[in-house]
Amino acid sequence: MTWLVLFDIDGTLLWPKGCGREAIRLATEEVFGAAVDISRHAFGGKTDWQTLVELLAQQGDYGEAQVGAALPDFERAAARHLAQIIHRFPVQACPGAVELVQALQDHPHALPGLLTGNMQATSPIKLQAAGFDPAWFKVGAYGSEAMDRNRLPFLARARAEQLLGVPLPPERVIVIGDTPADVACARALGAVAVAVLTGYADRDELEACAPDYLLDDLTGFLARVPLAC
Repeated sequence: MTWLVLFDIDGTLLWPKGCGREAIRLATEEVFGAAVDISRHAFGGKTDWQTLVELLAQQGDYGEAQVGAALPDFERAAARHLAQIIHRFPVQACPGAVELVQALQDHPHALPGLLTGNMQATSPIKLQAAGFDPAWFKVGAYGSEAMDRNRLPFLARARAEQLLGVPLPPERVIVIGDTPADVACARALGAVAVAVLTGYADRDELEACAPDYLLDDLTGFLARVPLAC
């Protein structure tokens, strides 16, 4: 039996240091002609689709469907801007993150993947900047595929089942993230919820969500979270 191990990106695998925020600002101005204020916007735990709807609310009434129709153009623009500017930001892997994902490549019972609010086109740009090989993640579900983050674990599990060729029970899925929204989306599927204190929520917020595991960071993950068959 395989464990599907799904990682959030920002605050869990890496610290983006503002690169994603700036790419979204530039893409929003390019695609929607809207100059949005991102200085006080809370990005943590949200899909980029949700973030865009909230930012565009500053300019008028943009709903989920209207933003979704423009999302392919927005995603391409955001990826292009991110690739152009990311060298200006000190993107850094979180402690233990690179080592853990590397270790999972050879683990006999693990299939590493992504479950992130980032869009599919921007995710590998951030990962590479922090020292990850995007090919290490065998499946993924992204913030350009659903506005509601709780839908993403179902997409990721379905893709893992297609890859493995066997059903994957929810209790064999681990969702790792740094916000209450990550814990909530694990619960939506019935997956194991692992929260880390490297990102956008403090200890009290995460303890209140009662994750199955609460870790300071991803160092020593395999010693704390059993992946036995």
